[in-house]
Amino acid sequence: MKTALIMEGGAMRGMFTCGVIDVLMEEGISFDGAAGISAGATFGCNFKSRQIGRPIRYNKRYGRDPRYCSLRSLLTTGDLYGADFCYRVLPDELDVFDRRAFAENPLAFYIGATDVETGRAVYHLCTDGGERDLAWMRASASMPMVSRPVTVDGHTMLDGGIADAVPFRFMEDQGYRRNVIVLTQPKGYRKAKASALPLARWLLRKTPAVANAMAVRHEMYNQQMDEIDGREAEGVSLVLRPPEPLGIRRTEKNPAELERVYQLGRAEAGRRLRAIRAFLGM
Repeated sequence: MKTALIMEGGAMRGMFTCGVIDVLMEEGISFDGAAGISAGATFGCNFKSRQIGRPIRYNKRYGRDPRYCSLRSLLTTGDLYGADFCYRVLPDELDVFDRRAFAENPLAFYIGATDVETGRAVYHLCTDGGERDLAWMRASASMPMVSRPVTVDGHTMLDGGIADAVPFRFMEDQGYRRNVIVLTQPKGYRKAKASALPLARWLLRKTPAVANAMAVRHEMYNQQMDEIDGREAEGVSLVLRPPEPLGIRRTEKNPAELERVYQLGRAEAGRRLRAIRAFLGM
């Protein structure tokens, strides 16, 4: 039975996921496939390249660099998270992304993004960690209203979490039936309807399908959480999640806060190691 690691997004809540995957790598725990959405894709790709500690390291080191994430970047480039810095300078020069290891690892790594024309999720199977894969990662993490849409492979896309917060159903459809799901909200969390929806509709008026998807995003998310809880109760999925709200800002830059949430992820993975091994038949 094929196994998969599935990672939710959540911007800097993703430091929790980074802690989890580092422990999994240190302990030699592997999967047949993996899937990430938004931060789950941009941080989770390091599971395939086997680069323990890379996301927490570069986020602590460069988080306050205005080229990485800043109002200045948004005003000058159209992206809150600077595309050139995040997807060229950082992986090519400052904290090198190991594309060779990524390509040689047989793990099938999928990324989800939201097509702006349809408002529906589209998916990509990564191959070599090259420019095309990085474009999909950027698309998956391009938050609406503070990012430019990304066009690749005939799709123009924004953040995957708009249409598919946790791609467990997609992975099940690919034949992965024993899935470890990493969430970045505690058990019982449910999303409320966005209070700023009228403003969002105005800002997204050129992409009405995205605005419509944003309007019902809380319903999609809450249904997914109900289904994940059901799978967890049935024993067909194992879920790792924070024991309590992480209390971290989506664009947190304080190295101490990033480290705190990262360590929470490590602690939770360590606490559940025996259960993970048993679930995967190791």
